[in-house]
Amino acid sequence: MLEDIHINDFALIDKVSLEFGSGFTVLSGETGAGKSILIGAISFLLGGKGGVELIRAGATEARVSGTVKLNARAKGVYAWLSDRGIEAENDRILIRRLVKDSGKSAAWVQDVPVTRQELAELTSWLIDIHGQHEHQSLMRTGEHRRFLDSYAGIEEEVERFTALYSKLVEKRNLLAAADESESKRAERIELLRFACDEIASARLREGEEAELVQEENRLSQYEKLYGEIESFSNLLNGEGDTVLSSLKKANAHLEHASHSDPSLDTLAKRMETAFYELSDIAGEVRSYAQSLVFDPARLEEVQERLALFFKLKKKYAASVQSPLSEVIAYAQKAAEQLEALADADTNKKALADEVAVLERQAYKDATIISQKRRAAADKMAQEVEAVLADLGMKNSRFCVHIEQKEAVSDDQKCGPYGIDDIEFLISANPGNPPKPLAKIASGGELSRVMLALKTVLNRSDITDTLIFDEIDTGIGGEVAVAVGAHLKRLAADRQILCITHLAAIAVYADTQIKIEKSVQNGITATRVCEVSGEKRVEEIARMLSGDAVSSVSLEHARTLLKSYGSFGG
Repeated sequence: MLEDIHINDFALIDKVSLEFGSGFTVLSGETGAGKSILIGAISFLLGGKGGVELIRAGATEARVSGTVKLNARAKGVYAWLSDRGIEAENDRILIRRLVKDSGKSAAWVQDVPVTRQELAELTSWLIDIHGQHEHQSLMRTGEHRRFLDSYAGIEEEVERFTALYSKLVEKRNLLAAADESESKRAERIELLRFACDEIASARLREGEEAELVQEENRLSQYEKLYGEIESFSNLLNGEGDTVLSSLKKANAHLEHASHSDPSLDTLAKRMETAFYELSDIAGEVRSYAQSLVFDPARLEEVQERLALFFKLKKKYAASVQSPLSEVIAYAQKAAEQLEALADADTNKKALADEVAVLERQAYKDATIISQKRRAAADKMAQEVEAVLADLGMKNSRFCVHIEQKEAVSDDQKCGPYGIDDIEFLISANPGNPPKPLAKIASGGELSRVMLALKTVLNRSDITDTLIFDEIDTGIGGEVAVAVGAHLKRLAADRQILCITHLAAIAVYADTQIKIEKSVQNGITATRVCEVSGEKRVEEIARMLSGDAVSSVSLEHARTLLKSYGSFGG
């Protein structure tokens, strides 16, 4: 759930901070006031595309941050965070994103920098935006399979199949490697053996690189280090009036004073302890200084060793900045591949038999999953159509199209989620055959289809926050009332944010936020604030008739709020 958002210098927004509660929140305002700018800022925060065009005129950067409360059911979110060493605090994460006028952009989850793609991956579990924005899961055909599986209650079964399929792919790859021509296999063996020998001859040891870097620093800065240590020793225990000699005298004076006044005895003992502690430090530093030896041969040896590490990492690690452990891991993996290739002839038949068993099991499991999908598809389509009828799309036909994947060889080919290609189709007008959503549905229709799906999938869907933009396009009257009622019901156990021009939808909201545009000192700015009580009555009246002060409009607004909303003004 999106708990708050803070926007600075984004488009027409100078500075806005908003807190969002659970339930149903409506964003309203006159046309052109900047309602979609707020949704655009949220989309940007969630990993949507955006460049310097988002920066407010006169500013050098646009910044958006927000706090998201996590859903304990969204296990994928916690796994994603754990993989990147990110810890949620009280089941909440802080997301920050900015873009500078230089074109450079950055994003963080908590204090950990992430890429835009990583951010979009994370937030796809948390918040879904429906309208003219990137977070349209309906426009991604791959998500249709997830919706159907959620409805059919087979998500865990599909996860187990995916694990089985991954194992099958791994074994097939091994078999393919075993089937390589002898010359290619011999070439591969030679390359792997060379890598193993080269790494083994280096005799790498965990932690050695850090030790050598520290030693190189010490040897290369010997003169500076020795000078500092010598100056320290001279100050403490050199010739003449030093720190230790002065402390010794001070210690004696305080000890004599304590003979005259026993209340000073504790201080005298502390002074004595301090003197002996400092004397001990001086002795250890003196011993350290005596052990310091500048050895140019050793420095050269250390630098050669570090250069070897650099060379090995360049060849066998992800980058030269990678830890040396990656090179060691590469050698271990290469040794395993060598063993597998060496035993290829012996193991090839056993491997082929294992692949055959896995293929039969995968096809069997995929067929069962496909049957369950087909059994659920018609029922799901009927339920979605029933909701769409309430939402003003009475003559629409919704279809879950399931087609078996084509085999690309003699073997039956499955994908990681089974043997089905799944796509949602819709016909918004009688007599027209159903076609893909992306080709025929408008923004308003897409939002209503998503609203219908979310209503049908309400129990199983883990997305906590749904944002609807343009859901009221082309509707009014009873249909608008029905849309508002559906949003209200959907908000019973999740957070709903909705941009609307219609009072019939807005009156259902638990919270209403007004967005308005103003001009100050010749600069256009968008302001955002929550309205309640009489202010909300006036905003509903404006939405009804464009007149926020007419007694008739105000009375109509009060009636609607008392009938459908929670009005205490």
